[in-house]
Amino acid sequence: MSATIAAQPGPGKSSQRARRRPTAARPPSPTSDRRPLAARAVSSPRGAIRAGRLGPTFTWRDQGCRIVLHQADCLEGMQRLLKPGSVDVVVTSPPYNLGIAYRQYDDTVPRAEYLDWIERWALAVHRVLAPAGSLFLNIGGKPADPWGPFDVLLRLRPHFVLQNTLHWIKSIAIDAAPGPAGVAGGCPLSIGHYKPINSKRFVHDCHEYVFHLTKSGRVELDRLAVGVEYQDKSNVGRWQRATGDRRCRGNTWFIPYETIQNRDRQRPHPATFPVRLPLMCIRLHGLGRVRQVLDPFLGLGHTALACKTLHVSCVGFELDPAYFAAACQLVADESPPTDAHQPDRRGARRARART
Repeated sequence: MSATIAAQPGPGKSSQRARRRPTAARPPSPTSDRRPLAARAVSSPRGAIRAGRLGPTFTWRDQGCRIVLHQADCLEGMQRLLKPGSVDVVVTSPPYNLGIAYRQYDDTVPRAEYLDWIERWALAVHRVLAPAGSLFLNIGGKPADPWGPFDVLLRLRPHFVLQNTLHWIKSIAIDAAPGPAGVAGGCPLSIGHYKPINSKRFVHDCHEYVFHLTKSGRVELDRLAVGVEYQDKSNVGRWQRATGDRRCRGNTWFIPYETIQNRDRQRPHPATFPVRLPLMCIRLHGLGRVRQVLDPFLGLGHTALACKTLHVSCVGFELDPAYFAAACQLVADESPPTDAHQPDRRGARRARART
């Protein structure tokens, strides 16, 4: 294995993030480390520094798996670094334009400007996505502005087909049911994390959308790769297609956040998804057909970590130096993710054998 990270200043423009917050300039400390933040953050003994084409670039390799993270604008990066049709799966979560407090990005741009920007990067994704590829777009709204995700979908409709709508459930409450078939032996169940809403008009928002978009709407999926066992084992063999104890999970995915004690230290990004979400998206597409995964809005690098776990190649783009540094450190860390399953390398090796 090897890890490489480039130390070259990134570009000044920011089409990846539609608008940036003004920041006060600070004079550098005479004794401060003047290396790029990402270069200082990665502590892997296999780390090294090289110059990137667009800015700082981190590379991690292991037996055919190659993860490349760029501190760069995703539009420029996709245009200059990725060939048409070279990506099989895209898992990403762009800013929602809901006023979230990012470090540099202004998440309050006018809706029309935001949708124009959405369409620009979506067209860039369309160019690099393979004909049978999948785009898993995680996006959320808020009770006071619920139309945002659907406005995004309508803007993408001329370019993609909405093949599946997945619901990422962050928190769930299930009432007790009588008898042995009841939840948890007849006990009520309430698990997961959510952000409370103090309102007399709205209920707590405990889910987000994951829109599965393809070019044709006819992409075959490996549904049982993220399937679940039958609760009633008598169903096994009862139906013609139920030949084993595993069925399609459906479009409601309960994926809670990992409990943390210090958000600034353990999850410094204000809007990120658990590692298990991209893991499941990649597996659903079909691990054996994945050559390369893309995340244009890398954030803390959870898509890259999912690819490392599954042993598939990945490319990601992130403009914010602190988020980029955190993503590099996450991939460089040899510890497996706590909310991910063990890697399944067989499908990835089959995919590489066909390339």
